[in-house]
Amino acid sequence: MRGGAGVRWRDGRGELVVRRPDGGVSARVPLEMAASYRARTRGLLGRESLEGALLLSPANSIHTFRMRMPIDVAYLDRRLRVLAVRTMPPGRLGRPRVRARHVIEAEAGAMEGWGLRVGAVVEVRELR
Repeated sequence: MRGGAGVRWRDGRGELVVRRPDGGVSARVPLEMAASYRARTRGLLGRESLEGALLLSPANSIHTFRMRMPIDVAYLDRRLRVLAVRTMPPGRLGRPRVRARHVIEAEAGAMEGWGLRVGAVVEVRELR
């Protein structure tokens, strides 16, 4: 299932496809999807590392309390366009983004390597 307006995912695994401005693919990233309240609440707490990225949906803000590593955070609107990208150290509270509907988290520095920046459009593919 591809992400877009009104799509609701389930907890599980997938793939994050990052598009270049010309529509080509700049990265394909393994993705964990946290759609239930329980999975979103757990998030990356207690982890030392992350292979790929974590999608929190629905979400418009995050925190890094009790995290062990700095993370990159991308806020997405309902059409999966990146509204903002931030790197957050442990122990911080991110401010809510009014138009954000989803949040992607990854290890600090990863998103720059994927070409994930403000204005980029991503695609979420569920693996079954």
